[in-house]
Amino acid sequence: MTAERTLTDRLLDDTDRAPIDPFDLFEEWFARAKSSEPNDPHAMAVATVDGDGMPDVRMVLLNAHDRRGFVFFTNFDSAKGRQLLAHPKAAFVMHWKSLRRQIRVRGPVEIVDAAEADAYFHSRARGSQIASSVSEQSRPLQSRLELLERVEVLTQRLDGAEVPRPAHWSGFRIVPRQIEFWKDGEFRLHDRFVFTQDAVGDWRRQRLNP
Repeated sequence: MTAERTLTDRLLDDTDRAPIDPFDLFEEWFARAKSSEPNDPHAMAVATVDGDGMPDVRMVLLNAHDRRGFVFFTNFDSAKGRQLLAHPKAAFVMHWKSLRRQIRVRGPVEIVDAAEADAYFHSRARGSQIASSVSEQSRPLQSRLELLERVEVLTQRLDGAEVPRPAHWSGFRIVPRQIEFWKDGEFRLHDRFVFTQDAVGDWRRQRLNP
């Protein structure tokens, strides 16, 4: 019996020009990463720019994704939060060493709605909720003890009560306009394909030189 061709098989076949949905291809690669990557298959490096146009990048976790885009949650008063509120465009890369593959995404950024932020906040461990509430992320900190004291004060104050989602904590959705899939090849003859969304919302793919 002939094995069913995967989307990756089709992608690598230059004679197959039938449309491929990049979101479905992402799901195929992400599923493989979750079964093979030893730690944090949902880790991604998110790039932003500050007011001077200086780029900035950091690792975050992909907390949700669907056809609307790719979501991560953070403190809006952090460096990345302030940068994205001022310049709502971003890029990210997910690199899986176990698979020797990576995916790059670029696009505008939008804030998730309050219900989505509330739902994710309350799905987290209580300790993480409290930590997010007391951390003045990216701001100078005198000592670790100062942070732990804030945690203890809020823990005691909310004993037995639900931790409210702080106003400074929510999520950003990166809405993809370009998605690139990269697969390692021998002698650096990698396979690269970029999917670009056109004006009517259709996705066009193009093989790139490695």
